[in-house]
Amino acid sequence: MLYLWIKSLHVLAVISWMAGLLYLPRLFVYHAEVAAGSATSETFKIMERRLLKAIMTPAMIVAWIAGLWLAYESGAFSQGWFHGKLLAVLIMSGVHGLLARHVRLFATDQNPHTHRYFRIVNEIPTVLMIVAVTLVILKPFEG
Repeated sequence: MLYLWIKSLHVLAVISWMAGLLYLPRLFVYHAEVAAGSATSETFKIMERRLLKAIMTPAMIVAWIAGLWLAYESGAFSQGWFHGKLLAVLIMSGVHGLLARHVRLFATDQNPHTHRYFRIVNEIPTVLMIVAVTLVILKPFEG
């Protein structure tokens, strides 16, 4: 029964983390289009910081802890599909770090990128999510 509770927690944390990974770059798209120091820019800064610190980072931590526990309990560390999923999640964590860097750059009005850059960055978590979910559901390379 504990396994199912942890699995539920993991799924909820992943959903929350993914929501942030998909929404934060979208905020950056709009933020990059407004003048630095404007009232709108200052509002975006607050939204971005709160999303990162109050939702995304705690959700990522819970997803990692619960996910590693589930992998250990289920013996997934020896499965090929899990290695692929782990790689996707590691890259997703790197994207999280990249987005945190952009929050800091926007906070100090030092963003060097255009809205087009953030439109591209916005697609990366989607691709990684597709890879991770496909590997978990289909479990190729199992054995």
